[in-house]
Amino acid sequence: MGDIDKAPGNQDGNHSRVVVRIASRIRDVEANAWDACAAGESQKTSIRPHNPFVSYGFLSALEESGSATGETGWLPQHLLYEDADGRLLACTPCYLKFHSQGEYVFDHGWAEAYMQAGGAYYPKLQASVPFTPVTGPRLLTRADADPIERQAVLLQAGRKFTEELEVSSLHVTFMTRDEWDLAGRLGYQRRTDQQFHWPNRGYENFKDFLGALTSRKRKMINKERRAALEDGVEIEWVTGSDITEAHWDAFFAFYMNTGSRKWGTPYLNRDCFSLLGQSMADALLLVLAKRGGDYIAGALNVIGADTLYGRYWGAAEMHDFLHFEVCYYQAIDYAIGHGLARVEAGAQGAHKLARGYLPEETYSAHYIADPRLARAVADYLQRERRTVADETTLLTEESPYKRDGR
Repeated sequence: MGDIDKAPGNQDGNHSRVVVRIASRIRDVEANAWDACAAGESQKTSIRPHNPFVSYGFLSALEESGSATGETGWLPQHLLYEDADGRLLACTPCYLKFHSQGEYVFDHGWAEAYMQAGGAYYPKLQASVPFTPVTGPRLLTRADADPIERQAVLLQAGRKFTEELEVSSLHVTFMTRDEWDLAGRLGYQRRTDQQFHWPNRGYENFKDFLGALTSRKRKMINKERRAALEDGVEIEWVTGSDITEAHWDAFFAFYMNTGSRKWGTPYLNRDCFSLLGQSMADALLLVLAKRGGDYIAGALNVIGADTLYGRYWGAAEMHDFLHFEVCYYQAIDYAIGHGLARVEAGAQGAHKLARGYLPEETYSAHYIADPRLARAVADYLQRERRTVADETTLLTEESPYKRDGR
């Protein structure tokens, strides 16, 4: 890449211009250097990454397994900001995309409109974690300096790279609110959406959590939990070195069965789960349902410093409310028992509201190279942000939690 303008008087040297280079695969980056940026300030206070999805282990499992490669439409183009000695100061996971699958921030309408007007929307650049609708840092910086300047360099580099490649756009998705604000100041267009997250308000146990709900919702959840465990269904938690290849075999069968029925071809292959088990087993929690000695369903969760992230679910047998039990209620149980502040159970799903999960806004930023498309997108996003804010307010008012002692 070419030079990027940089403000004078910076902490990374006396030069006013820097160079950001591209890594076409994450294994060309030193793992500890990447993780030092991914951990940021959290490495000072926690033994576990605050957001494990931007870790080297997670991203390399996607790439090395072949789940996120050029062949699947996710060609790695990671942005690396290094000092004169080659020390990595900041980085962004980034991919050249040939479709809009596996992103969960939907731009199909933009693509269709642009192509109808004679433009080429694909390829585009996507700064994100593939197949992972989880909010977290996208502008990864070491903790040894004020991050804003380095984050700004990455955003400027992303725009320049978009122009150099002559692609339509760059999309930074599921970023943090601070990164979103900075991107807006640097000319990116800003977008919002919403998910449902469960907040741990210092509960001692699941019964304590139920006590915070209205009577109707409390009775509903108790009924669902009883129904889910009928017919001799039992629940098992497996994590760390206790996760074996046999566990992965069982879970992958569930994942393929459910994923193929709902979405067509699932995104992750079998090798990816084994690689995740090798690189970050201590950050993984399998919640498995067993009946008659055989596993019949399961959910894979990823454990962050203060959050449990629900990621994938599958089942070989259909049982009433088993999905809610394995994915939502067991996650709450685990979070309470391990002192985690929240559970994030993935994208979409207003049905989560009745089960204690509350609406939270998510953020993305977009650089559109063609000014004609940029103007149309800007108008659309202005209206969409208002709609999302109104919906979040309305959904919050439908909270299942008690009010005024009721």
